[in-house]
Amino acid sequence: MLAPMNLPSLLRHGRLTLRLLGILILVAILQIPLWLIGGLLTERATRRDAALSEITDSWGRAQRLVGPFLVVPYRVAAHPAHEPDRLAVILPERLSIGGELEPVRRHRGIYETVVYSARLEIKGRFAPPDPAALGLRADQLAWDRAYLALGVDDLRGAREAISLRWGGHDLPCEPGTRLPLLGAGLHAALPGQESAQGAGEFALTLQLNGSGRLAFSPTARETEVALRSSWADPSFSGALLPTRREIGPEGFAALWHASYFSRDYAQQWTDQRGAPSREQLAASAFGVELVEVVDAYRVVERASKYALLFIALTFTAFFLFEVLAALRMHVLHYALVGAALVLFYLALLAFSEFVAFGAAYLVAAAASTVLVTLYCVSILRSGRRSLAIGAALSGVYAFLFFVLRMQDYSLIAGTVALFALLALVMYATRNIDWAAAAGEARENTVPPTDERE
Repeated sequence: MLAPMNLPSLLRHGRLTLRLLGILILVAILQIPLWLIGGLLTERATRRDAALSEITDSWGRAQRLVGPFLVVPYRVAAHPAHEPDRLAVILPERLSIGGELEPVRRHRGIYETVVYSARLEIKGRFAPPDPAALGLRADQLAWDRAYLALGVDDLRGAREAISLRWGGHDLPCEPGTRLPLLGAGLHAALPGQESAQGAGEFALTLQLNGSGRLAFSPTARETEVALRSSWADPSFSGALLPTRREIGPEGFAALWHASYFSRDYAQQWTDQRGAPSREQLAASAFGVELVEVVDAYRVVERASKYALLFIALTFTAFFLFEVLAALRMHVLHYALVGAALVLFYLALLAFSEFVAFGAAYLVAAAASTVLVTLYCVSILRSGRRSLAIGAALSGVYAFLFFVLRMQDYSLIAGTVALFALLALVMYATRNIDWAAAAGEARENTVPPTDERE
């Protein structure tokens, strides 16, 4: 059994431990409102995505062009009267696509997205096919039923009638590719006499609305794509990157060169032998995506992951003031300061829906910093200490903004900052006698007694 004389000493030493435990419990409790803000963030992002989906559904989704393909029906039976029931597909020898993308901003309620309007000039040439390479005879090919097919992912984005220039003829295009491999798109029937040799120059102009990405599959022996736009932040993606590109404040210009060695499907096939899959066509595609510089919801989500660190650092500063300056703070003081730090994320989410993220961050950080600093004037009983807390919060918010702007180096920057802060705390507390500090804290909380008693 412990001696009675040791009990006051144990109480004094245990009080500091209990205080630390209480602060840790409060930090854990503050995760509840942060979790609720995270749920609200998910809800707002889902509502935003639904609104933007309505815009893209009516304007045009992401677009990918595949082709054009020269499709020639052929007869399996040798008898000329037999109806053609199979398809042979020939790809162009040369394909050149030039176009300009005009970014367009569209709104739905408070939400905004960037879509595009593209004008594409498509031209190229087909070489005479080799029936023997297809395992066919020349008399099996039904050139009078040949047509050109062009795959377009979302043909609803086409803004005007489309016609194909082939062998001196302007041929009207109709919806549908009539080729299951391509899916959505358009086709144009070729005049039998002009296509009898299977060779020809073609050209067409395509006015197309879309959103997000514009991509192309390299379906010719030699494919060249040249795009220009006033959008200053393009994201080039896909199987090939541009061979030449220029990006500046006025926009971008990009040029792709692709040969048939950059894909894994042949130059011609039949629907019975050698046909690629849709996945192979999609895997060979390349293009550009018009992306927003800042996705506010994503950045707010990243910022909220640092909430626990913010609260822990601020509470550590208050605890050190308690120990070093012999102050006595109530748990309610910690709770109210923690609530002010949590409200920063709610304010950041609310303002970022209406103004640019940088301005929203400035307003939310300033409101939280001023609120905590003014409150500290009372609870820390010193203007100098309050200004120190305000300066520290301002520095942490500034550093967080810097980290959020960094994509590739945010992890290493955050790690270095944590080591620096830990080193600062260790340096500031290196000479503290924690046992004596616990006793002093205990004595400061005991009311003075009358010696006459």
